Amino acid sequence: MVRIEAVYDGGLRCTATHMPSGQTLATDAPVDNMGKGESFSPTDLLATSMLNCMMTIIAIAADSHELDVSGMSGSVEKYMSAGPRRVSKLNVEISLPAQLDNEDRAWLIKRGLACPVHKSVSEQMEVEVNFI
Repeated sequence: MVRIEAVYDGGLRCTATHMPSGQTLATDAPVDNMGKGESFSPTDLLATSMLNCMMTIIAIAADSHELDVSGMSGSVEKYMSAGPRRVSKLNVEISLPAQLDNEDRAWLIKRGLACPVHKSVSEQMEVEVNFI
């Protein structure tokens, strides 16, 4: 169990604290939802969580098999829908290092697709993942 506490700072901004580490992060409402968009929105964090979780799980798997994934990078595009307002789609792209052979690459991709965030999101949200 991990506890995260948050405070509403006003101006549609919240600051959350990760209690085990004391690290904080701020979220702002996006411009298209009456906010200033000066930081990640809560739904941006959902998208970021998907990308970072996949990359982290790939790195853990790679380390367990002494594979080098230095230079791995990725991006995520978030799409919103209205009625109800929600994240409707995430397009995730992850670039794996070119030196990986096809077998190792396939094994790492399978691990990345099994990340806890990917397994936790609603089936109503479309998730497209491309590995380069």
